[in-house]
Amino acid sequence: MSVQQAPQSRVFVELVPWADRGRENYLLSGGETQPGLRRPISSAQTQTATREVHVSGTAEVSATPDRAQVVVQMSSTKEAAAEAKKSVCRRLDYITQTLQQQGVQSENVTVTKDFQRVENAYHMEAEVCITFTEFGKMQNICNFLVEKLDSSVVISQPQFYHTPGSIENLRRQACVVAVENAWRKAQEVCNLVGQTLGKPLLIKEEEMKEWEGQIDDHQSSRLSGSLTVQQKIKSATIHAASKVFITFEVKGREKKKKHI
Repeated sequence: MSVQQAPQSRVFVELVPWADRGRENYLLSGGETQPGLRRPISSAQTQTATREVHVSGTAEVSATPDRAQVVVQMSSTKEAAAEAKKSVCRRLDYITQTLQQQGVQSENVTVTKDFQRVENAYHMEAEVCITFTEFGKMQNICNFLVEKLDSSVVISQPQFYHTPGSIENLRRQACVVAVENAWRKAQEVCNLVGQTLGKPLLIKEEEMKEWEGQIDDHQSSRLSGSLTVQQKIKSATIHAASKVFITFEVKGREKKKKHI
């Protein structure tokens, strides 16, 4: 005689939001619910809360200007229009040929011309605006033009500046270095207390500052006409400082298993 056992029932737990904890239910295999039963404590709930280490990190980086602009001006006033044009164009052609020979790209050279009647004469002006990425080459070309053309041209002082892309790269670099410094700090703290640094839980940039040069405005305005090229570069250097706050998970140091 064989005895047939009744099929066993299996219970499925339905997790409910925290706000609904007062009306927790269990969903039985038969589809019925029984209100008021307490949910069994899971192994995850028995674990201790996540341990954390909170650190801040700072960094300051700087970048010299990556562009310089020089303007070369020339003019001529003659009774005959053709003579005025010839005088200016001759110098203009010499300058553009020199730039080509020195490897300055055409997209970095802008030429403007202006021709007008002044009383009983004709006056023509030309301006060559040159953008340099190599400052040593800029100085060599300017010195060469001064030597060859003397006072027939006027060469402006170089104006140094940053392209928008270089400034944005500087900001990112400051933030990345600050995060790296914070990570190193947290790593050293965990090593000191015998713990293992885990993954970052929060990364927040709290402050970003940037400023130009190290010469104050009063001194800069007073000495602007007497600054050397290197002083101008230093004055146009951009500095960026970033401060970040990071929360890391802290893990207990794993015990090494002994192999028998």
